[in-house]
Amino acid sequence: MQTPVKRPETADIHSSAIVDERARIGENVRIGPWCMVGPHVTLADGVHLHASVIVDGHTTLREGVEVYPFVTIGLAPQDLKYAGEPTFCEIGAGTVLRENVTIHRGTAQGEALTRVGSNCLVMANAHIAHDCLIGDRVIIVNNVVMGGHVEIADDAKVMGSAALHQFVRVGRGAVVGGVCGVEMDVIPYGSVLGNRARLVGLNWIGLKRSGVAPDEMQAMRRAFRELYPRHGGSETVLEARIAAVRTEYGHLPRIAEMLDFMEAPSHRGLTRVARGEGSADTEGA
Repeated sequence: MQTPVKRPETADIHSSAIVDERARIGENVRIGPWCMVGPHVTLADGVHLHASVIVDGHTTLREGVEVYPFVTIGLAPQDLKYAGEPTFCEIGAGTVLRENVTIHRGTAQGEALTRVGSNCLVMANAHIAHDCLIGDRVIIVNNVVMGGHVEIADDAKVMGSAALHQFVRVGRGAVVGGVCGVEMDVIPYGSVLGNRARLVGLNWIGLKRSGVAPDEMQAMRRAFRELYPRHGGSETVLEARIAAVRTEYGHLPRIAEMLDFMEAPSHRGLTRVARGEGSADTEGA
């Protein structure tokens, strides 16, 4: 049985909050009214739970995490196979979780871990399911929902009310449009739109903002056109196009990352290009 953990004098815990005496509380932690913190929880230095927040399970909130009212973190997953195993949940440093966000801990059948990276923004009413792995600096907009085992890499953005199928992968720097049903993997730096997500190009705006040089942008445009020919027509299969692009552009790290992602094992396969689009994306270098 866990023994009580001494709390630092700098912790500010409201009198109405219920904080288990075994929870680990860091320096300058603020816990507002009507919050509940379970026995296996760790709140690192500077964590702020505004009000009516529930944190349970084997859950760790890293330094400076800010959690707004009515958020639940680390509760049992919505998975009928879950039998109470001690699984985990982790929120990275500097991440902000807005109102009504729900994040469930992992399952023994998955990674046994649900993780949200550092400096992310998860907006109101979003749901992050069991065993999801979210990278750093990810933005998840209001009402986004995702099934279990979703992976979202660093710097990706998922716009409002998008729905991500279980086991979907979203690559680094990709953007998912609003009200998008994402059933298949989104390549790094890709941009998907539509009721059923279709690839419409690369995330040129995000690439520009991240400081990608114009010559590399042009190379990425040419590589995308070879991988996804205009109007979808091609005399070669995707594997051959990947090999050709790797030969010509594989020395560029972002293009190599795209190709590695496309060749990696996948539960869902790759999102298809929008009919008639191919290389017709208009935001270019």
